[in-house]
Amino acid sequence: MTLTIGFIGNGKSTNRYHMPFILTRKDKIKVKTIYNRSIHFDTWKKIEGIHYTDNLDELLNDKDIQVVVVTLKSSLHYEYAKKVLEAGKHCVVEKPFASSYTQAKKLFDLAESKGLMLQCYQNRRFDSDFLTVQKVIESGKLGDLLELEMHFDYYRPEVPESIHEFSVIDSYLYGHACHTLDQVISYFGKPDHAHYDVRQLLGTGRMNDYFDLDLYYGTLKVSVKSSYFRIKERPSFVLYGKKGMFTKTKKDRQEADLKHFYMPYEHEDFGLDTPADYGTLIYDEEGHYHEEKVETVKGDYGYYYDALYETIINHKPQLVTKEQTLLQMKILEDAIKGLK
Repeated sequence: MTLTIGFIGNGKSTNRYHMPFILTRKDKIKVKTIYNRSIHFDTWKKIEGIHYTDNLDELLNDKDIQVVVVTLKSSLHYEYAKKVLEAGKHCVVEKPFASSYTQAKKLFDLAESKGLMLQCYQNRRFDSDFLTVQKVIESGKLGDLLELEMHFDYYRPEVPESIHEFSVIDSYLYGHACHTLDQVISYFGKPDHAHYDVRQLLGTGRMNDYFDLDLYYGTLKVSVKSSYFRIKERPSFVLYGKKGMFTKTKKDRQEADLKHFYMPYEHEDFGLDTPADYGTLIYDEEGHYHEEKVETVKGDYGYYYDALYETIINHKPQLVTKEQTLLQMKILEDAIKGLK
């Protein structure tokens, strides 16, 4: 059985982070229609077999389309997700999911009242570095976990320097912590408590360009950190346990390959690390020092769509739950308070 999908939005998100992975799953997933109000001026190459339209009703009233994916700019997510649900369609919304916890809660309430699935697109659960960290944790070689540091750094000072206003929905926190924060929530659950350090390094009235979120799980502290002013990136992951540590310096390669139009449906080595990029595991075993490279687990953003297929077609539980999305929205909202 085929899952038939429609898209609202035809920009970078649709064409870089969704379509390349759907196209590797043509046997079970079909994109029938893509809507964009300026479809005739789009710069992205049209994909053969997909109908492109600037008539939203044409998409929403199509009985063949089971799920609609909203990939518009963040400030429009609530408005268009609401339209999709009111039309009786299941809905997937890009991240950040909404502008506020209240908006997110209203959307989930609407979906439940209509018996529809509503889900955030959290493809970063399938980053190779994050999957490799899970493998190391589950090996038990580190013993009890003490601290996990997650870094998502840039050196792009021209970005914050060019922006002279502050916006919550367009903040660095909302736009980037939505990736790493979901990884934490998906694996460790709801924290016992948290501490937030979210800044405007260039001053009040400028963009948010730095964040450091500390989430506590018993004796384990998970830190999610990011900045626009890191001339040298910190390691993607550093994990400490009572018996050792694991460092993964290089990030998942999928995004870098996508930016160079090196696509998964054309190249078997898409997104794969070379041995030089493998993480390093150091641990003590009964008084003996061990240091070894850990082969990177293969990442694949398309696993999100495999799970979506199972949810809609085979009625399996959805990958990203309402509770996880609402928890993330609450953390983001609490962390950004005080900035203006």
